Amino acid sequence: MKFGGFQKTSLIDYPGKISSILFTTGCNLRCPFCYNRRLIIRPKPPFLSEGDALGILLSRKKYVTSVVITGGEPTLNRDLDAFVRRLKDQGFAVKLDTNGFFPQMLEKCLPYLDYVAMDVKTSLGKYGLMGAEGTQGFQRSIKLLKDGEVDYEFRNTAVPGLVNEEDIPEIGALVEGAKRFVFQQFVPRETLDKRFNDVKPYPPEVMERFAEIMKRYVGEIALRI
Repeated sequence: MKFGGFQKTSLIDYPGKISSILFTTGCNLRCPFCYNRRLIIRPKPPFLSEGDALGILLSRKKYVTSVVITGGEPTLNRDLDAFVRRLKDQGFAVKLDTNGFFPQMLEKCLPYLDYVAMDVKTSLGKYGLMGAEGTQGFQRSIKLLKDGEVDYEFRNTAVPGLVNEEDIPEIGALVEGAKRFVFQQFVPRETLDKRFNDVKPYPPEVMERFAEIMKRYVGEIALRI
C-alpha cells in the first residue's frame, strides 16, 4: 500500500480516542462536494510507503495507540486487509472510513477492525450524482455491518441539494435497525465541483429536524455541526 497523506494526531476522527490518520489515494466515486481532490484526481508524490507509515506509527505509539485509515477510498487497495492485520498485530486499535462499495474487501478487514464509519451519501436514487454505476455492493456492506460484531456508524454529510428532507426517510429505510447514525455538517472548501464552494450549509435547526426523522429508524443519532 501507499498513502497520500499522514496526520500525526486527531482528537475527533476516532470516537473516544486520540488517533493518527493515514490517507489512501484513489476513489471509485466522484462526489461533487468532496474536498480531497488531490487524493483522488491524479494523486502526485511524494507518497508514504506502508513500511514507512508503520515505522512512524510505532515511533509514536506511546502517544497514539489508534489509527484511522481514510481516503480516497481505502477498500480499493487489495493489500488493505493485510495492512490492517499488521496494525492489529502491533497493538493498534484500527478504524476504517469507507463508502461501502467494495464489500468483499470490507469483509476481509472486519476481523481486524475495531470501528467502521461508512458513508451513506444520499438516497439510492441520487447515487448516480456521486458517479456510482450501481449500489449493490454498497447495500451489501450495510448488511455486513448491521449483522456483524464490529462497532460502527453510518454517517451522512448533509449537502444541500444532494440531501434534502425528502431523502431522509429513504436513507432511514436503508439503514433501519442500525446501531448508530451520524449527520455531519457540510463545510464548503475546495470542492471537486467548484459550484459547491458556494453552497450554503444547512442551519443547525434543519440538521436537528433531519435527526428527529432518522430517530424513527435508528436508535442512536448524533450531530456533528
